[in-house]
Amino acid sequence: MKALREAGGTLVSEFAGLDEATLRHRPAEDELSLKEIAAHLRDAEELALRQLTSATEEPNKRLPVWDIDVLPFERDYRSVDLQGVLSEVRNLRRQTASLLWMLRDWDWRREVTHPYRGEITIEMIARELAQHDLEHLWQVRRLKHTLAEAANSGDDGLS
Repeated sequence: MKALREAGGTLVSEFAGLDEATLRHRPAEDELSLKEIAAHLRDAEELALRQLTSATEEPNKRLPVWDIDVLPFERDYRSVDLQGVLSEVRNLRRQTASLLWMLRDWDWRREVTHPYRGEITIEMIARELAQHDLEHLWQVRRLKHTLAEAANSGDDGLS
């Protein structure tokens, strides 16, 4: 729970004060821009919340699943309103945290069926969400650092 709270909050704060060109820049055609990462985080949070809700309300039902990794490339996430996306991320994370805080100890070990992975626990979903946050926190910081270095060297890195 602590990792979900801290990593999620830190991630959202990483987007503060960045200009539109920086937010929209893709380091390579097959890599995500900062805006796309933010929207991807929203998609991941929404999926995790739906899975956790399903696991607690209908434990014998198969978990909902969709491929969140392709959505930034299929949708125009570079044009979204970043503040709106970050607001959605914060709201979804509050809902996720609220749901998780209500769980009893044995609920965390409850097994549910994932369509591709088979039996997993609620704890696994929560841990994977926290790990996902950390991976993208590193990605955001690395991209911001690369863009700052390019700007300091006279190459804005945004072409």
